[in-house]
Amino acid sequence: MENQNKKKSNKKTIIILLIIAVLMTFIPLFALKGAEFGGSDDAGSEVVSEVDSSYHSWFDPILETAIGGELPGEVESLLFCVQTGIGVGICAFVMGRFYERKKLGKEDEDL
Repeated sequence: MENQNKKKSNKKTIIILLIIAVLMTFIPLFALKGAEFGGSDDAGSEVVSEVDSSYHSWFDPILETAIGGELPGEVESLLFCVQTGIGVGICAFVMGRFYERKKLGKEDEDL
């Protein structure tokens, strides 16, 4: 009986957290109509140019130098997604190792 109450409590908590996550995602889009959601790189570049208009970056990005121009937005998004996938894979691997160690009772071993 207690186990069923705990499961129901966990389901309620998960549902509430998912609803909060969805609301956090969509409320800014509707609350701030017409707002521009730009990246921090663009905002930083604008502030630097306002503070010191003679500033020049120390180096050019390697890929932009190699192809002779800026990367298309689709390629930047692809590289970002690949980087994210690698990071998620590493995190999932480590979490899986912790889970298996706990499950097998080998908590004193190194990863």
